[in-house]
Amino acid sequence: MKPERRLLLAHCAAYSLSILGGLAVVVPLALNGSHFKGRCLLFSRGFWRTENRSGAFLGRGADPGVEAGLWGWPGAVSEAGAAGGSVSVSRLVMEEWGPPAACQLPAFVGVFTVLFGAAQSWRSLFYLQQRHDDTLLFSSLTLLLSVSLLCLSLLSSATLSLGFLYWCDTVTDHQTVAFSCPEAQAVPLYLDVDTSAFYSELTWAQAGLWSVTVLWLCVSVLSLLRVCLSQRGLHRGGACLARDKELLLGVGSDPQPTHTHIQTHTHLHTPGHFV
Repeated sequence: MKPERRLLLAHCAAYSLSILGGLAVVVPLALNGSHFKGRCLLFSRGFWRTENRSGAFLGRGADPGVEAGLWGWPGAVSEAGAAGGSVSVSRLVMEEWGPPAACQLPAFVGVFTVLFGAAQSWRSLFYLQQRHDDTLLFSSLTLLLSVSLLCLSLLSSATLSLGFLYWCDTVTDHQTVAFSCPEAQAVPLYLDVDTSAFYSELTWAQAGLWSVTVLWLCVSVLSLLRVCLSQRGLHRGGACLARDKELLLGVGSDPQPTHTHIQTHTHLHTPGHFV
């Protein structure tokens, strides 16, 4: 198999994997946006506050003993909750939700990766079947677009990872409570959103986005190799064309000197004939 065909086949495989990586980003982020009612938890700020509430309020969704074991830190639930009196409940109070752009950027990268990967996969398969290849211009455009998407996916991956760390610091009160960030999704935070799966959703989105970044790096390298092969083929074709042109010009100019030589030879012998 020629090197051009191997690079095209590797491109097709990378684009196909990018579709799966993009779906691994889009689906968890969509679920998280639905559970959080459109709010973005990345770079959110909040604090813990202890409130006195009646035992009737606590009895609707939790058992005092179980909840105290979940919290594992003083002041979470008082002993009066078991008798139906007032209880001290520690809840998370959000000062400010994260900027929507922090969640929209990874979602955009995931959606665009799925669409662009599907289009390029079909295009690569078509070229493999028809035994065609890109020109130097289209190969350069593909390289430019791949590098741009690599930078964009790298930026969105860093944004998602840093924003997730901010949220975990907020939920765990900068790691001063007994539970960790993965355990926090099983702890009632008393927010008006569903926090029962936030860690799983963002972990999948984070893994998918970094995978997409690695895939775009591979695609950029493959695109660079295809550009180099296209330039080499163009130079090789130009050299062959110049050689053929020289041969054609040489064949066309050969008869003229021969004819001139014959005419000159005849002209030199003409006076001797009259003498």
